Amino acid sequence: MSTPDHLTDTLFADLDLAPTLHSALADAGFKNCTPIQAESIPKFLEGKDVAGQAQTGTGKTIAFLLCTLNKLLRDEPMQGRTSRDTRALILAPTRELAIQIEKDAIPLIAGTDIKLGLAYGGTDWEKQKEKIEGGVDILVGTPGRIIDYFKQGVFTLKKCEVVVLDEADRMFDLGFISDLRYLLRRCPSTEHRRNLLFSATLSAKVLELAYEHMGDPVSVKIEADTMTADKVRQVMYYPGNHEKIPLLIGLLQKMQPERTMIFINTKYEAENVWRWLKGNDFSVEVISGDVRQKKRERLLQQFKNGELDIVIATDVAARGLHIPGVTHVFNYDLPDDKEDYVHRIGRTARAGTEGDAISFACETYAFNLGDIEDYIGHKIPLESVDPDLLVEPKPKAPRPERKGPPPGSGNRNRGGGRGGNRGNSGGGRRRR
Repeated sequence: MSTPDHLTDTLFADLDLAPTLHSALADAGFKNCTPIQAESIPKFLEGKDVAGQAQTGTGKTIAFLLCTLNKLLRDEPMQGRTSRDTRALILAPTRELAIQIEKDAIPLIAGTDIKLGLAYGGTDWEKQKEKIEGGVDILVGTPGRIIDYFKQGVFTLKKCEVVVLDEADRMFDLGFISDLRYLLRRCPSTEHRRNLLFSATLSAKVLELAYEHMGDPVSVKIEADTMTADKVRQVMYYPGNHEKIPLLIGLLQKMQPERTMIFINTKYEAENVWRWLKGNDFSVEVISGDVRQKKRERLLQQFKNGELDIVIATDVAARGLHIPGVTHVFNYDLPDDKEDYVHRIGRTARAGTEGDAISFACETYAFNLGDIEDYIGHKIPLESVDPDLLVEPKPKAPRPERKGPPPGSGNRNRGGGRGGNRGNSGGGRRRR
């Protein structure tokens, strides 16, 4: 049997990993490494720190989890370590990504004594605190909430053996650089800890952070022929603003996609599109910064389980989420940030599958197209707006009932802005 083209000939079974990890990988059906796994894991096992770059959906999470777990399983804890001393710290820019990392880690730690803790803002302050106070080997979370617990003495970093920075470029975008440096400076020196940094792009500022806080890291770059995943079929329509809803509904009715994500630039417009689709009998929900964390987690799980056909999302959901089987991604609005286009359409065609990315260059956002095409290195194929696709929609559904202040009312604790994992500390960042 030939190796799928998104994998390499390197076998996990040939890597010098702890036996329990080999068993967990076999149980999960992992046999061949992806390119980033094949390049980064052996270098870490040789004793080198790694700064890795690869496209979204290429297996970076499994790579750094295996490296971290192997170190903790093979080596004794630092001398004098107590239950309050975390052995490994994994930092992620968003709550959703932190939750996804925890989910990916759970099957890998089955059958071991490794204890995992999760810390992110927006919910479960006391529950998370109680778990971490009980002693965890690996702490996964967002910088703001982790700093809050650290300052309260819930855990310490003085015996930390491994530090992982995931989506490092996004950390910069969300303004977390000072938080990262705060935490890194409270860990043991680089001579006494191992370090992993993974990112979709290794920009100059990311590499500067790596060389400042890592022990002479090896740079691992998995170059792709194109900036976007090869198996994403991209297409661009040029609708007038008044044609966007009729075109979206017409395409959804024609394509009958199994699992769809629709990206919108603003929370207001996300609700507007939700009302149109709901009124036209689609199974659809919205994920944005105004949706409470527990509801967001529930909706994402329903989407993964196939109980929900369409998710409308602001860019809070564009990075880090691995949702198997997303067949179609719609850019109802072209993003203002060219990199967000890549991360949005990267929700489909993951792990060697195929997918479709349909984008609307409307009157409001068409000016973003030039930067996007320059960034991805090619023109997006154009499709004409066929009048047969412009359906006459049914009326919109009523506005959903709201609890608490409406969007944009100034309540930052439930907003959709940047950063935002401060929990109860009043750190000033808006939550995504």
